[in-house]
Amino acid sequence: MGLLETPLLEDLVVLVNGGSQGVGAGIVRAAVREGATVVFTGRRAEVGEKLAADTGARFVRADLSDPAQARDSVVQAVAAHGRVDCLVNAAGLTSRGSLLDTTPELFDQHMAINLRAPFFAMQAAVADMTARKAPGTIVNIISNCAHGGPPHLAPYSAAKAGLAGLTRNAAHAHRWDRIRINGLNIGWTDTEGEDATQRAFHDAGDDWREKAARSQPMGKLGQVDEIADFVVFLLSGRSGVVTGSVIDWDQNVFGGQD
Repeated sequence: MGLLETPLLEDLVVLVNGGSQGVGAGIVRAAVREGATVVFTGRRAEVGEKLAADTGARFVRADLSDPAQARDSVVQAVAAHGRVDCLVNAAGLTSRGSLLDTTPELFDQHMAINLRAPFFAMQAAVADMTARKAPGTIVNIISNCAHGGPPHLAPYSAAKAGLAGLTRNAAHAHRWDRIRINGLNIGWTDTEGEDATQRAFHDAGDDWREKAARSQPMGKLGQVDEIADFVVFLLSGRSGVVTGSVIDWDQNVFGGQD
């Protein structure tokens, strides 16, 4: 088998938090395809168990808003497979709220899912890696909203900006442990969750995807499988020494002006 034919994640144990649907589910499928032993979490048992049956990955039901369950996701992966080599934090809450109408409860929900859960999952994963004196990789799914975001995503943008900072901080702290930590600022992406959000918050009809695609430079929304392939590459040794990078995975250029 040639170099380019070798599975990128062969013999690695990968944990995908928030892996039962959307971008997370795409990453689960891509990681399995690339030879990894995969554990993933989600809140909905029926959805998670179906994906597990389809892929051969192991499903762990978890509410990541509870930091104990975020840490326990790593504990369960280690119990099942002896270690965690790679972690992906893909869970995300995108419910709307502006600076003026966000309640403390909504703010706390965003912080719990979009920032606190990745923090404590990373804490547990890095603890496992350093205890074994083994290298590892982590990818955080962030958002282009980390640059500022629209007015109706104020708490989401705040949490994602925090996750971008955390990604850089942790990467710096553990570079000598050979633990590479990177993030992906993904743009507008075609997922089941986005479909539900567009219908619930923006009165979108069945043609919203076509209208959205026409408004984008590349003529389409971001695609789950494309993001998943990029994440797998960052998890793998093929991405070399890169760490502490928060990459804008989007078709709009932040800072550019017409």
